[in-house]
Amino acid sequence: MADNLKILGISGSLRKGSYNSGALRAAVELCPDGAEIEVFDIAPIPPFNQDEDQDPPAIIREFKEKILAADAIVFATPEYNYSIPGVLKNAIDWASRPYGQSAWEGKPAAIMGASIGGIATARAQYDLRKMMVFLNMFPINRPEVMIGNCSDRYDEQGKLIDEPTRAIIKEMLEKLIAWTKKIA
Repeated sequence: MADNLKILGISGSLRKGSYNSGALRAAVELCPDGAEIEVFDIAPIPPFNQDEDQDPPAIIREFKEKILAADAIVFATPEYNYSIPGVLKNAIDWASRPYGQSAWEGKPAAIMGASIGGIATARAQYDLRKMMVFLNMFPINRPEVMIGNCSDRYDEQGKLIDEPTRAIIKEMLEKLIAWTKKIA
């Protein structure tokens, strides 16, 4: 692990005005000293095709390199149909392949999610945690960052302006950094 901890941020939403991408931008702003967050855009990742396992597209090789170079991962996921979005699952699948060469292996992680609904992204986060068991990732347990009823927490430009929400994201990052150092 380098002196400056490297965190890779991944938003599971492709929507231009995504609340989850806005939460990830807030995390970049709030990242404590001694760490930095780089966001990877999963939009260009093609549908997973096992026929390409041994010779994946260049975007997949780049994605896996970014994951491998990161000390920890932060996911920001919406909830679609009681689970994570297909585009996020697709990206996770690509980076876990070929079997035995998963880029996720042993990575500390944190999860957050924003939704206009009252229970935010609880079910999606639970499904993501279940995947992390198989991927042998190590997510922090607390704080859980579930930004429910979120539409009034952002300004017109998509910036997260709600101070209590920003505070819990900062706390999540502090816990992720401490956890990452502890298990290194």
